Amino acid sequence: MNKILIVKTGTTFPTLRAIKGDFDAWIMRGLGRCETIVSEVVDVAAGGRLPAASDYGGIIVTGSHERVMDRAEWSERTAEWLRDAVRRDIPTLGICYGHQLLAHALGGIVGDGPNGPEFGTVVVTPNAFGTEDPLLGEFHGPFKVHMCHFQSVLELPKGAVPLGSTRKEPFAAFAFGRCAWGVQFHPEFDSRILRAYVLSFKDELISKGLDIKDVFASCMETGCGHEVFRRFLDVVAAA
Repeated sequence: MNKILIVKTGTTFPTLRAIKGDFDAWIMRGLGRCETIVSEVVDVAAGGRLPAASDYGGIIVTGSHERVMDRAEWSERTAEWLRDAVRRDIPTLGICYGHQLLAHALGGIVGDGPNGPEFGTVVVTPNAFGTEDPLLGEFHGPFKVHMCHFQSVLELPKGAVPLGSTRKEPFAAFAFGRCAWGVQFHPEFDSRILRAYVLSFKDELISKGLDIKDVFASCMETGCGHEVFRRFLDVVAAA
């Protein structure tokens, strides 16, 4: 039986958590009920100790309200652990903060997004690599995702392959090695969660020049998240 380790790098807003659960719960829902998969969680941001990566068939790193470039002790420790996991070819998926942390761990550069924050449901356009990728290739063209970020991967690690972009985000997804991926978007979000984030950051988004009505109106269900998780589980099973 495959075990998936969810590396939790933060927690959501208390009011949202009371209604919808936390980051790890959203990912577990995205993974769905699968008799061959067991999910475990380690909350590294709260001081949780990372187990041996080799004990798991796959790793998923959550989003966070923190910033990778602040280089918190727990974050840098997790980055070192991720480097080892990738070297061991353990299937790994980084989401938003996890995407940026994975890039940082492998030698990329992370910072404030040069095109400003990106919130709402947006279109990812895969490139030639993305259309053939085991994780994203099943979409066969542009697909809609939930975005919610102020920081971005500014430079990919050496050897990483960009898979697709949005209007604001050139590295919406990347692959590294045989079975490691970072996605800036949130496959674990539904439209209700996304709207809650838009409203929570409303003042900051307005100050950055975003039309909050347009952003809020863009939020819709996509079905993309379940497909991403399904394909990741296929990789885990094959590995």
